[in-house]
Amino acid sequence: MSYSLQLYTVRNAIQEDLSGTIKKVAQLGFTQVEPYNFVATANELGAALRENGLTAPSGHAPLLSQDQDEIFAAAKELGITTVIDPFIPADRWQSAEDVQATAAQLNEAAKKGAGYGVRVGYHNHQWELESIIEGRTALEYFADLLDPELVLEVDTYWVAVGGQDPVDILTKLGDRVKFIHIKDGPLTTDTKAQLPAGKGKVAVLDVIAAAKSLEAGVVEFDDYDGDIFDGIAQSLKFLQESTSATAGAEA
Repeated sequence: MSYSLQLYTVRNAIQEDLSGTIKKVAQLGFTQVEPYNFVATANELGAALRENGLTAPSGHAPLLSQDQDEIFAAAKELGITTVIDPFIPADRWQSAEDVQATAAQLNEAAKKGAGYGVRVGYHNHQWELESIIEGRTALEYFADLLDPELVLEVDTYWVAVGGQDPVDILTKLGDRVKFIHIKDGPLTTDTKAQLPAGKGKVAVLDVIAAAKSLEAGVVEFDDYDGDIFDGIAQSLKFLQESTSATAGAEA
């Protein structure tokens, strides 16, 4: 199992010292990261990744509100092969027509991305699960409208906050899911209450097992009421030890 870190988790440290933060992430044991807003920092970020032996298979960028060519060019420069739109507001998920429009826009973005050798994906929050369209969650309805090459990064915590079972949603979405966000906590919208993996209400290991076509599990905290690097370290330790134990049991 390959684990990555969403760099938004350490955004405050990055603002103070990008290269030092990337070095610290590598020292914690990560070999992969998921950058955000990477167009603005592409040169410095690329140098820091190379210096610390890190790769960035995926990255977040607002594809529907910023210059797509600029995003895909920066992604290619950084070795990011999947660009994921991280946020489309709740009011765009309340009707079939709006969801259809969003899917069409992302399908067009994917065609442009293909010219750069970059795949396009989408990352959910809770509202895509709270909204029901034609008897299914808006996320499921949306997934069926996407061209085959588009992928999903399911934020499993926000799925649960949205009132759905992450294992069930991952099973329904199937091979479309190539990345998941791994986070834990009390399943509320209070991001400060988020916890290291294994310490909250998410059945983290069941969630990981349900994602059958996973390319990377991405550790993320939207926020944390403690030392963020300690929280990250606890999450990675839990995941690595649990993965090792599972592999040992299967052997």
